[in-house]
Amino acid sequence: MSKILIRGAKVLGGEPQDVLIDGGTIAATARQGEIDWSGSGLSAEGAEIVEAGGKVLLPGLVDLHTHLREPGREDSETVLTGTRAAASGGYTTVFAMANTFPVADTAGVVEQVWRLGKEHGYCDVQPIGAVTVGLEGRKLAELGAMHESAAGVTVFSDDGKCVHDAVIMRRALEYVKAFGGVVAQHAQEPRLTEGAEMNEGIVSAELGLGGWPAVAEESIIARDVLLADHVGSRVHICHLSTAGSVEIVRWAKSRGIDVTAEVTPHHLLLTDELVRTYNPVYKVNPPLRTERDVLALREALADGTIDIVATDHAPHPHEDKDCEWAAAAMGMVGLETALSVVQETMVDTGLLDWAGVAHRMSVKPAQIGQATGHGRPVSAGEPANLTLVDTAYRGPVEPAGFASRSRNTPYEGRELPGRVTHTWLRGKATLVDGKLT
Repeated sequence: MSKILIRGAKVLGGEPQDVLIDGGTIAATARQGEIDWSGSGLSAEGAEIVEAGGKVLLPGLVDLHTHLREPGREDSETVLTGTRAAASGGYTTVFAMANTFPVADTAGVVEQVWRLGKEHGYCDVQPIGAVTVGLEGRKLAELGAMHESAAGVTVFSDDGKCVHDAVIMRRALEYVKAFGGVVAQHAQEPRLTEGAEMNEGIVSAELGLGGWPAVAEESIIARDVLLADHVGSRVHICHLSTAGSVEIVRWAKSRGIDVTAEVTPHHLLLTDELVRTYNPVYKVNPPLRTERDVLALREALADGTIDIVATDHAPHPHEDKDCEWAAAAMGMVGLETALSVVQETMVDTGLLDWAGVAHRMSVKPAQIGQATGHGRPVSAGEPANLTLVDTAYRGPVEPAGFASRSRNTPYEGRELPGRVTHTWLRGKATLVDGKLT
C-alpha cells in the first residue's frame, strides 16, 4: 500500500497539519511544514501528495442506521451501491438494518451481508440483527447466534417496526446484556399511528391527512428507558424526532439510565410545513415535525442529550416515491448529504465545532456499535480511516450524480455547504477529488 502525505489539513477544524499515512496506519502528524522526516525516522519519499490547504480532516464517519436493502430489494439499493454512496459521503463504516427480504434474523443472513461488505471494500459493513423473528414482534430472533457469527452482531433492531410488546422488549434487553449488546428501538406505538401519514398538528388538520402524534414516539421511549433501567441493560433510541422525546431522554440520563439516542439530518433541517406540497419525497418515518421540534433537536444534539447523527438512509425506487402521497413509501436517502446538512444546521449556526461533529458522527456511533478501528483519533498509530471535507464549498444537491441506486432525496436543487473530497479506509482511498476510486 502506497504512502500518502496529506498536507495542510485542519484536523478537527484546528491548526493546519501534515498527516502521513503508511501501510493503512497514520504514521505521523505534525504542524504543517514542521516535521523533520529524516529526524523522525520516517520517510515521506515517494508518497502521494494530497494538498488539503483549508480543508477539514475528520475521522471516517460512522452511520449507525443505514438501509442497504440487500438481500431482497436490490432494485432500490445493494451493498455495493450503498457502500459507494457511503464512501461518497465520507463514511468508512455503516450499520445495515435488518429489514431485508429475508429478514436478517439469523446468523446466515447477517453473515451474507457482512461478506458482501468485505468483498466490495468501499466501507466496512456491520449488520444489525433483528430483535424478533421476521420483525413480527412475537418471538425473539437468534440474538446469540448472530452475535457469535462471523459478523459479530452487537446491535439489534426491528427498525421499520416497533418492538411494541413490553415483555418481548424486556427479554431482548436481558439477552443482549450478557454480551454487552444494545437494542435499538424504533419508537412508534402502532395503535396510535394507524392511518397516520404526517405529523399530527395544525398542518395535518388543514390538509386532512391522518395525524402521527408525538406521544406515539414518546410513550415508547418512556417505557423503554424504564425497562432498560430495571434490567440494567443498554437501549438506543432510533431517529428521535420530538421535543418531548428529548426531555424524556434528558431525564433518563440524569437518572443514570444507560440510554443513547440518534437524530437524522432531515429532522434537524426540515419541517412538516413542506408536506403542504404533497411531494412524497417528504414522507418519512417518523414524520417531519414542527419548527419547535427541530430547534429542540438541534439544542439536544449540541448539549449531548442526543448522542449521535444517523442517516436512516432509506432508498426507494422511482415508482415507490413518484406517486400520490397516500401510496408513497416512507423514507429518504441520506448518506451523501448528511455531513452537508449537519454543517448547515449545527456548524454554520455555531451550535457545534468540527470536533463536536467528529464526536457525534464518528467517535460516539463507533463506541455504541463497537466498530473496532473506527471513530479513533487522528493521531500516529491509529488506523487511517479518514474523511477530508471542503467546508468552503456551497452548491446545489444534484441527485443524478449520486452513487446510491435511488434518488429519493428531499434536497434536490437545494444549496448546501460542504463537500467530501477524499475518503480513506485503512489507508486505501475510496474517494479522490470527489470521485469514487
